[in-house]
Amino acid sequence: MRTSRTAVGRAGQYLALVCYLVFLAFPLVWLISTAFKSPQELGSVDATWLPRDPSLDSFGAAFGQQPLARSALNSLIVASCAAAISVAVAVPAAYVTVRYRSAVGKAATGWILVSQMFPFVLVIIPLFLVLKSLHLINSLTGLILVYVVWNLPFALWMLQGYARAVPASLEEAAAIDGCGRLRTVRSVVLPLLAPGLVATVMFSFVTAWNEFFFALVLLKSPEKQTMSVILTHFIGAEGAADLGPLAAAALLATLPSLLFFALLQRRLVSGFMSGAVKG
Repeated sequence: MRTSRTAVGRAGQYLALVCYLVFLAFPLVWLISTAFKSPQELGSVDATWLPRDPSLDSFGAAFGQQPLARSALNSLIVASCAAAISVAVAVPAAYVTVRYRSAVGKAATGWILVSQMFPFVLVIIPLFLVLKSLHLINSLTGLILVYVVWNLPFALWMLQGYARAVPASLEEAAAIDGCGRLRTVRSVVLPLLAPGLVATVMFSFVTAWNEFFFALVLLKSPEKQTMSVILTHFIGAEGAADLGPLAAAALLATLPSLLFFALLQRRLVSGFMSGAVKG
């Protein structure tokens, strides 16, 4: 009797997992199907789920209508720089707040996390004025700084959890062997933080790549706009969307995040295994 209940429970879990995967995959499958449909099929009243005659016409139209290559390069520059700077700043900050606890450090960490609850609309006007005074409006540099500040609280909170998991006894052993503080951090702490570093870089990159509101407000020139903003150009003034080119451009905008996640996922798993062995 107990065995049958276990089998039924396991079957239910697998069914729920399959339903969840279908729920997650449906938008991507629909996007791919729409991107490869011909203009005639998109305008047909008896359209099917899968394209009858796959075509690249939508991709050609998308590149012909908007500067997708340039906007993709802008997004790549902004997301990569924002992720690198966020992690570079968050690593020492997380280590210091974990190893050297004080009331000031706790208050600063609490305030940083509370700031994440501020809505975008609340900060965009003062942020715009500050960047305008620094002549960073319509600049990728200004957008990178905004993303660094916006990603830093979560990156700091995330890395603090990994830093707490590093045994202090390992640092003490390294100090007994004659290692200084910087060498201990570089040779002992950072290798054990590898899973956290990978996860934080992944989060920061994807967040900056997909962000829309700040990029829309701060970037005015078409040659400096990111992919998320360029996608809105496929929608007309009256809300009518050029569905085929829009789906093709959206698919191209989605691929870098998926590829970046797939690339770092292996390193994330290997980093977990490495940290478990070293710990």
